Amino acid sequence: MKRFKMFMLMVLVVIAAWGIIFPVFGEEKAKKEGTSKEAKAFAIARAVVGTGVENREPVGVAEKFPASAEKVYCFLEATNIAQDLEVSLVWLHNGNEMMKFNLPLKTGAKWRTWAFKNLRGLKGDWKVEIKDASGNLIKDVKFKVE
Repeated sequence: MKRFKMFMLMVLVVIAAWGIIFPVFGEEKAKKEGTSKEAKAFAIARAVVGTGVENREPVGVAEKFPASAEKVYCFLEATNIAQDLEVSLVWLHNGNEMMKFNLPLKTGAKWRTWAFKNLRGLKGDWKVEIKDASGNLIKDVKFKVE
């Protein structure tokens, strides 16, 4: 009887150990969300700066604008969007962040969107950085105001 109890105790210990050890080996490590997955989620077909948007297309596209220009538009066309997501347009003047604007990109073959910035006559080097939800730079568009 003692042998049977000892045997049953050993079986329970082995079963308990089996239940604790093997699930750990079977677990997958959590995958990091970030650049690689988001970068594969879409592609930027066009990113330009212009004086306006008409019929969902940019107009007055240029790399230099006069100081008299009231505002400029950053137009973005994304393709092959695997899932709904959001990108940020970060407007920089001479390296200083002036504004950040979040824009949605919806699932599909193509999505066009834009945002504008009032220039207030600020001359100098401008840049619009397009960033993913994690804050990673995807693309930038540079322009000057003279």
